[in-house]
Amino acid sequence: MSPNRLRTAEERLQRLLVMLPWLMEVGEAPLAEVARRFDMTEADVEKNLELVAMCGLPPFVDEMIDVFVDEGVVYVGVPRLFTRPLRLTSPEAFALLAAGRAAMELPGADRAGPLGRGLVRLEAALDQVGLETSDVTAGVVFDLDRPPLSDDLVELTAQGAEATISYYSPDRDELTTRIIVPRHVFVDGGRWYVVADDARSGARRTFRIDRIEQLSPTGRRVPIEEYVAAPTGFFVDADVPRAVLRLAPAAQWIAEEYPVDSVRPLDDPAGWVEVRLPVTSERWLSRLLIRLGPAAVPVEPSTATDEAASLARRILAGYG
Repeated sequence: MSPNRLRTAEERLQRLLVMLPWLMEVGEAPLAEVARRFDMTEADVEKNLELVAMCGLPPFVDEMIDVFVDEGVVYVGVPRLFTRPLRLTSPEAFALLAAGRAAMELPGADRAGPLGRGLVRLEAALDQVGLETSDVTAGVVFDLDRPPLSDDLVELTAQGAEATISYYSPDRDELTTRIIVPRHVFVDGGRWYVVADDARSGARRTFRIDRIEQLSPTGRRVPIEEYVAAPTGFFVDADVPRAVLRLAPAAQWIAEEYPVDSVRPLDDPAGWVEVRLPVTSERWLSRLLIRLGPAAVPVEPSTATDEAASLARRILAGYG
């Protein structure tokens, strides 16, 4: 395959399945070495990694891969998602196994490497539950597993009942206690969610049901809403940290490229807006502020400016 030929989305995914496990294991590597190892041009490597920076699990924002290229070196951070046991539905497991097996035929694939080891474990897990893995492209369809609390949340929604939940936050790797009023249960990307009024934020939020570890009705009832729609497009998990930025017109593409909670026009400076948006991490926000430069002024968190300046100094120090 010519390295300069345009590749399909499927081919690029297979390349990434080979590259990412290796990069996550080594942490950083010269761009030229990555290109040689995987039989690609440096430009193709960078183009593929640009896609990686926007990849993750629904709702995408809190579980995205931290990857960037600086001064000819590729840096990849391991998201917290990859440090915890991964829960897959049957279709997701079969799709991953099929794509992984195809990727193992590409240049740079190492059967003793992280991808090869992961596929062996995935095959064993599927075999243990009695699912045949010799032909993972057979087109078999399985029902989606419903989290244990889904039915309870549906019932509470119909009653307009308030409940206390213990909710796992992957960003902080901790459980938080929330008081919610469930409004709508839905499925997106193979995962179950509930839209709920959240007392902690005073706003309507989306919670992933498999992250709710305990649920207890409070006994309080509220008026039932006739219809509450599921969020469309990108949507954000309830416990993802937020930032407030003031943006000049040149930086207002942020509100189109990333999910935002709100956009408020400002009278001063004229033409500027104030946006409230979820952030994947402090590092992600710092890199965004460096990219936007004087076209963005952080309002919250109060430490954002200092953290961005610190990251900029570390990047500049690498030029020496």
